Amino acid sequence: MQHSSLSIVPMLLALFVAASPASAQTITAQGPVVYGHHHFNTTDMAAQKRFFVDTLGGKAATIGTNNTEVIEFPGVFLFFRPMQKPTGGTIGTTVNHVGFSVPDLKPVVAKLKANGYKMITSDSVAATVKITDDIAAASPTTNIAFTLGPEDIKVELVEVKTQKAPIQLHHVHFFGEHRDEMQAWYAKVFGATANPANPASAFVTDALPGVTLSFSPSQTPVVPTQGRALDHIGFEIKNLEAFTKKLEADGIPLTVAYRKVDALNLSIAFIKDPWGTNIEMTEGLTNIK
Repeated sequence: MQHSSLSIVPMLLALFVAASPASAQTITAQGPVVYGHHHFNTTDMAAQKRFFVDTLGGKAATIGTNNTEVIEFPGVFLFFRPMQKPTGGTIGTTVNHVGFSVPDLKPVVAKLKANGYKMITSDSVAATVKITDDIAAASPTTNIAFTLGPEDIKVELVEVKTQKAPIQLHHVHFFGEHRDEMQAWYAKVFGATANPANPASAFVTDALPGVTLSFSPSQTPVVPTQGRALDHIGFEIKNLEAFTKKLEADGIPLTVAYRKVDALNLSIAFIKDPWGTNIEMTEGLTNIK
């Protein structure tokens, strides 16, 4: 990715801005299972901050007694494994992209382009969809745009004109050869509400408090997320230990056993969905401020 020379100075200055401690509560959705975090592999944390903080408007912060660096958006934490080289971007994996919503797309897209980020809207929507200045009219009431961030992290931006926050979590978009089975699995395992299929749409959705899980058919095989730029997704779960025991009773093995992470005051466990999506489950993110 090439950045214009005009953007180099503010980018370099951003490297010297220290992350502040987390302040406002990030995960505010209510329910037994809500969305919690995206976890990325990266070899360039400064580039991630330029994209997610300086350009998209997230907040750099530190959490825990070990001062773990995170980026906060309303509804989601972004965690990173610094110096972990990803084996590829998000495209081609079971989680094709993550989505944020904004009240007005035009200034956001303009800022992305001014800062040198590639817009991939035309590559991401049907050829029949009208695109103007890299913004697609997905429906008479919905405008969307797609961009490619550092290390080929694909991000969708959805315009929600009534939204008060400048930007917030919107959705996680899965791709696979078994769209309907994926929708049913996430509804069953995490208690999401499966929405009826819309004949006019190529994808189906599940609803959880604060996030939409979208599922699109893929005409080509997809690969698991582990090791890629988006290594895993994360759900915040009340009574996590009991939840993991139920998973095992239902025949879903834990890939990382339930344990406590004292430095972050969290409990965690991992599973994988049947198509290879790496999933972390946490308890305690809702208490981090």
